[in-house]
Amino acid sequence: MKPVEDMKIRRGMRVAELLEQFASSGGFTAPKLGAAVKIIREMRENKVETFLSFTADIVSTGTRGAIVDLINLGMVNHIITTAGTVDHDLARCYKNYYRGDFMMNDGQLLKEKKYRLGNVVIPQDHYGKVIEERMTPFLEKEYQKRKKWAISDLLRDLGKGMKENSILNSAYRNGVDVFIPGYTDGSFGSQLWSFWEMNRDFAIDSLEDEHRLSEIMFNSSRGKMGAIIIGGGISKHHVIWWNQFRGGLDYAVYITTAQEFDGSLSGAQPREAVSWGKIKPRAKQVSIEGEATVILPLIVASL
Repeated sequence: MKPVEDMKIRRGMRVAELLEQFASSGGFTAPKLGAAVKIIREMRENKVETFLSFTADIVSTGTRGAIVDLINLGMVNHIITTAGTVDHDLARCYKNYYRGDFMMNDGQLLKEKKYRLGNVVIPQDHYGKVIEERMTPFLEKEYQKRKKWAISDLLRDLGKGMKENSILNSAYRNGVDVFIPGYTDGSFGSQLWSFWEMNRDFAIDSLEDEHRLSEIMFNSSRGKMGAIIIGGGISKHHVIWWNQFRGGLDYAVYITTAQEFDGSLSGAQPREAVSWGKIKPRAKQVSIEGEATVILPLIVASL
């Protein structure tokens, strides 16, 4: 039994010091943030092979910068995400997204040719048009190199030519491979389909990336595996699914707003993954119930 300690907040204190107090405050969710920082630090110190998984929506926000920082800090070795990550990462290299409100009039936004993503406003010509203008010449160039591609190879080449503050460019510069198992579910995938319609010998080898993931699982020289998993869906599942083939994750940090009562994968807690062999019974793990645009920057700042 450890006593609950009151937080002592003072002017000029570091974020890391605040989260250390979270760990001993006995608060309901606060200690979980303190535990997450401790786990991620241990993963880095022990040179654990680390996956970062996240859904695309947060890339439309300033939290994109926290993801870039995680990559540049050397905290992750591999990324598994969704197709919209490419969309927002690419579009925001060249056009602005804007701050809005959840209660904006969506009918009026439609008339003004603006999309609403939560409380982020995206002018229509700042999204699809930008992606098409950038992807078409890129795919034509890649097509001249070879006709058959793994998505991770395309993303590496795409990231090479993007701005330094982007996720894909940071991944390229730091040697972090990016996997998108559901790559057709977004504007990025639509561009691949459109290019294929005009060039039928252009092909995406979906199983090549699965082979590469298997190589990581079975041949890693680091011994232990860890994951920082933000949100749910296919990106979350792909990380824990592949790790079951090696006996499960050794470390896991979840950040989620989803609930487990409906049986969804997004809301499933680490303890459920233990029953599947996706997380080891003795793994160091924590699940933080909270919204990623608040939680992740606090963790990254502390690190």
